[in-house]
Amino acid sequence: MTVAAFQLGEVRIEVVRKDIRHVHLTVHPPAGRVRIAAPRRLSDDAIRAFAIGKLAWIRRQRAKLREQEREIPLSYIDRETHFVWGQRCLLRVIECDASPSVEWRPGRLVLSVRSGTVSTRRAELLDAWYREQLRAEALPLLARWQDRLGVQAKALFVQRMRTRWGSCNAGAGNIRLNTELARKPRQCLEYILVHELAHLVEPTHGPAFLALLDRHLPGWKQRREMLNRLPVRHEEWEY
Repeated sequence: MTVAAFQLGEVRIEVVRKDIRHVHLTVHPPAGRVRIAAPRRLSDDAIRAFAIGKLAWIRRQRAKLREQEREIPLSYIDRETHFVWGQRCLLRVIECDASPSVEWRPGRLVLSVRSGTVSTRRAELLDAWYREQLRAEALPLLARWQDRLGVQAKALFVQRMRTRWGSCNAGAGNIRLNTELARKPRQCLEYILVHELAHLVEPTHGPAFLALLDRHLPGWKQRREMLNRLPVRHEEWEY
C-alpha cells in the first residue's frame, strides 16, 4: 500500500493505492478529511480527473459533516445520557459485590459493577453489551435479507469500528457492522446491513447498486438521512 496526497483548491485529498479493482472515495468526519483508495494501475492524472469530477459532491459532504451534531464525550457516570436503539436512557451505575452486568429498562440503562471500577472498564462492559444487542438483532435480519437478495455472507462480524458504519469484503464474503449501530434506531441497522449485503451483488456504488437498493428497500435514502442527522460520537471516524 502506498500513500500520497494532492490539493484541489481548499481540499486536500489523500490517495491510498491498493490491490483493488475500483476507486473508492470517502469523506471523514468531523473535519471532512478526503481519502481516495485507488487501484495501483490507475495513473495520477486519472485519479485527479476522478476527484475533479466529484469535487462538488465532496464539498457538499464536508459542509454536512461540519454541521452535524456531536455527542458529549461520555464519562460513564450515574445519570449520564446514553442511547439504546435510538431511545434516550439515563445510565444508573450500581456498585455491588457481584459480577458486572448490564440491564436495559424503559428510559434507563443499569450498569452493575464492583466498587472502584474505573470509567474505562465501565466503557468496555457497555461496549460488550451493545455488541451482544447488535448481533442478536442483526442475525434474523441477515437471514431474511440473504434470502431476498439471493446472496450468502460467509461471516458476520460485530465490532467497534472507527472507520465506518459497516463494511463488506465481497471477495471473502464477510460483513462487518459497527457496534455503534445499537445506539441508533433499528431502521438504521437494517439499512446498513442491506447496503453491505448488496455489495455481494454489486461491488461498487454505481447505478446498478442504487437500483438494487431502490428495488428491495424503498425509502433507503430516508434511512440514510436519518442516520446522517443523528449525533455521532465525539471522535474522528468516517461513514
